[in-house]
Amino acid sequence: MGEIMEKAVRKKKDICSYTYEELAEEMQAAGEKTFRAKQIYQWLHVKLADSFEEMTNLSKSLREKLDEEYQIAPVELVERQISKADPTEKFLFELEDGNMVESVLMKYDYGNSVCISSQAGCRMGCRFCASTIGGLIRNLKTSEMLRQIYRIQKITGERVSNIVVMGTGEPLDNYDNFVRFIRMVSAPEGLNISQRNITASTCGIVPGILRLAEEGFQITLALSLHAGTQEKRKSLMPVANKYELSEVLAACDTYFEKTGRRITFEYSLVKDVNDTDEDAADLIRIAGHRNCHINLIPVNPVRERSYVRPSRQNALKFQNKLEKNGINVTIRRERGSDIDGACGQLRRRYAAAGKEKADEILRAD
Repeated sequence: MGEIMEKAVRKKKDICSYTYEELAEEMQAAGEKTFRAKQIYQWLHVKLADSFEEMTNLSKSLREKLDEEYQIAPVELVERQISKADPTEKFLFELEDGNMVESVLMKYDYGNSVCISSQAGCRMGCRFCASTIGGLIRNLKTSEMLRQIYRIQKITGERVSNIVVMGTGEPLDNYDNFVRFIRMVSAPEGLNISQRNITASTCGIVPGILRLAEEGFQITLALSLHAGTQEKRKSLMPVANKYELSEVLAACDTYFEKTGRRITFEYSLVKDVNDTDEDAADLIRIAGHRNCHINLIPVNPVRERSYVRPSRQNALKFQNKLEKNGINVTIRRERGSDIDGACGQLRRRYAAAGKEKADEILRAD
């Protein structure tokens, strides 16, 4: 009886978070031939298997053994929204513990780009963001980050060529799992996506940026800047209370020096908040002498927030001021405007629906 209970409570190992080398060590320790690790890894990370039963070139006994000891992290589709306005799709996935995360597929001439989440919830507290409402629930495992991409490839039947870690969460707040994700998704044994096709967005975790600069990666770092002064940044982003803007920019300079990869500054344009002539002048002072690109993002309206996007005319005017000063700048094209566009909105809608359902039950009782 005790043995049965022990098996019931024993947690299965997260096999999709193992690197190829780690999986080879696991199989060797289990007395399996070395080539089995290659077969299993290809099933998981190339053929994108969702179960061990799919691994038909393995013996039945090995499949049963794997199923007993290991788990393929569940990332189950809850809702898929397909835009009628442009080739954009949004996916809501449920994880093993019932938490939900969002991913977005954007199709371009140069290939398919997927934006994934790195955390369930977020504790950064940016004032204009829906993802941070409700705070951080937990970090995503490496496998859960990978399998957002795998599920989208299986659902759509299309290859992903570019990855943006810019969904819910702060990747540098989940540093170890995020770094493992970069190594695995770019590894030749897996999807083998070029690191130059991967962008990670951070709100400015200085120690994380400096650690990332030493990893030897070739990914693009995108800093959520959103203001050209420390005081205004503090009013929009609580993280600025911990890290001075000068510290954040110095860390970005170090990243560029170490990697040679141009920094992207993300700047969410909010009407009458950070879109004035003075704001443009502050941004010019920051970007004028740096090898960078500025991505202007007219803010997505969020029901729980009061921020409003500027008119198209004012956004173009702001862009023009920067361009006249020799700054490389674009206005991000709005994608998926007819679906839950802003990151976190679809997840929030489901969370609210769940609460309403629970309230109904309580009222009925």
